[in-house]
Amino acid sequence: MRLKSIPAIGLVALAALSLTACDAAASRDSAPTATIAAVSSIPVPANIATACRTDLKVGLVTINLQALFFNQINTGAQTIADAAGVDLQLVSANDDPLAQVTAVEQFITQEMDAIIILPIDTEGIKPAIDAAAEANIPVVVVDGIVDSSAIASAVGTANAESSQQLAEYLATSTKTRGEIGIVGALNSTIQLARQKGFIDQAISDGFAEGTIVDGKNVQETAQSAAENLLTANPTMGFAFATGEPALIGLAAAVETQNAGDRVSVVGWDLSQAAVAGLEEGWLKAIVQQNTYEFGYEGMNAAINAACGEPTDAFVPIATQIVTPENYSDFLYYLER
Repeated sequence: MRLKSIPAIGLVALAALSLTACDAAASRDSAPTATIAAVSSIPVPANIATACRTDLKVGLVTINLQALFFNQINTGAQTIADAAGVDLQLVSANDDPLAQVTAVEQFITQEMDAIIILPIDTEGIKPAIDAAAEANIPVVVVDGIVDSSAIASAVGTANAESSQQLAEYLATSTKTRGEIGIVGALNSTIQLARQKGFIDQAISDGFAEGTIVDGKNVQETAQSAAENLLTANPTMGFAFATGEPALIGLAAAVETQNAGDRVSVVGWDLSQAAVAGLEEGWLKAIVQQNTYEFGYEGMNAAINAACGEPTDAFVPIATQIVTPENYSDFLYYLER
C-alpha cells in the first residue's frame, strides 16, 4: 500500500480535527483481541495513504450520527481525508438499512472513486455493493461482516473473541453465578456475534443464559427493552449489553429502577452513561474499540483501492477491557 508517515507534531493536530457532516469477507482469526492496556489519549494515525489524484472523492455511508462510536469513526476518516487531500462526503442512514442502499446508489451516480460503508443489514446491502463493483467503484466495509467477493477491504474487530474475554473477566471478578440477561441488537450481525461469543464463554464458566431483549441498536428502544428485562426478572444478577445504544439504554434502566445494588453489568463501548456506571460500581467492565482507528484504516483502504493499490482483505482493530480501575485512561473516547 502507498502510505506516508505523519510527522510527530502533525499527529496531534490531525487527531483534533472534527468532521462537518453533510447528511445527504474476510477471516477474523488474526484480529487482535482485548487487552487491559491503555494509551491515555486519542490514538493518532501511524500512516496516511497517498492519493493518486487531487480530485479523489470518497463517499462514507454511516449508520447514524447519534452514537459516539460512529461519530469518532467519521472523525478518523475525515482526519485521513484532509491529510491526503481527498474529498470525503458523508451520508447518515439514520438507522434505516434501505437508506444505506439508496446512499450507495447515489454515490454510484455521483461517480465516487471509492465508498466506505458501515452496514446495518449485511445481506440487504449486497446488491448495492455489487452494483458499485460493476461500476468499478471499490467498496470498503467498516465494522461489519459482509460475505461478498466485491469488497475491496474490511476493517473490524474480533467481536466474538473480545466478548469471550469480557465473559472471562466477569467470571474471574466474582464467585457468584446466575442468569445473565442480554440487551442486544438482533438486526446487527456483529452484535449477534458478540452475543454468542459472550454467552458461550459465560456458560462454560458456570453462568446461565437468561432472557434476551432486542434494543434494535437504538438507545430509546434499548432502554424500554432493558426496563422490561429488569422488571420481569427481579432476581437476575447479571446483564450484558452488546453495543453502545444497548449499554446506554441498560444504564438508564438500571438508574430509573434503582437496580445497581442487584445487577452486575458488562457490555460494549464507552459513553458518559458507562462512565457513571463504572464509578458507581454496578458496571464491571466493557470492551472498548479503537473507534478512530476504524476511520483511519477505512479511509486508507478506500484511497488505496481507488488508486489501484493493493489492499488487505481484512484490517484488524484491537480492543481493550475498560474497568473501574482504568477507565480514566480512556476518557478521550467521550470526545466527538
